[in-house]
Amino acid sequence: MDTHTPSRQEALELLRRYTANESLIRHALAVEAVMRHMARKNGEDEDAWGVIGLVHDLDYERFPEEHCRKSRELLRAAGWPEDYIRAVASHGWGLCSDVRPRSLLERTLYAVDELTGLVAASALVRPSRSILDMDAGSVLRKWKDKRFAAGVDREIIGTGAALLGTGLPQLITDTIMGMRTVAGEIGLEGSAR
Repeated sequence: MDTHTPSRQEALELLRRYTANESLIRHALAVEAVMRHMARKNGEDEDAWGVIGLVHDLDYERFPEEHCRKSRELLRAAGWPEDYIRAVASHGWGLCSDVRPRSLLERTLYAVDELTGLVAASALVRPSRSILDMDAGSVLRKWKDKRFAAGVDREIIGTGAALLGTGLPQLITDTIMGMRTVAGEIGLEGSAR
């Protein structure tokens, strides 16, 4: 099958075909927004980075035991380019994939995937329940409490920051800035409008 460059609309339709859970949709939108922010910051292709972020967990709801592996199959069947498929598979490196993140895009996706969950959880416990008035310090204070958002793998986030050659505060700041662009869509606008 010939490959083409998928549009955001195609990516969203594919995501919704395999994902009904609204919290997984919000996570996908958050990761997409952060990937777009990071692409702009690094002078990269915002649309490519965004659609890869949007579909990174394409197989997670329906095929949790085949996470990252099933996505390869689904994306190939949809005619997606191999570099996009590789990028999606790389975000599960060391957990459910042996594809090590190499490119800046892949390292970024690996670093921000888990982090978006910690940032969202940190925003929801604020009095405003908003990401719009939050800074990296709020997240870093929660980082230290291993019981807070216990399902977030802080080691992966740390490894991701190291892969990017950036400090944790800067990575958190970039994640917040990206997520702010979709605060309303991901339920993190709160009362700080």
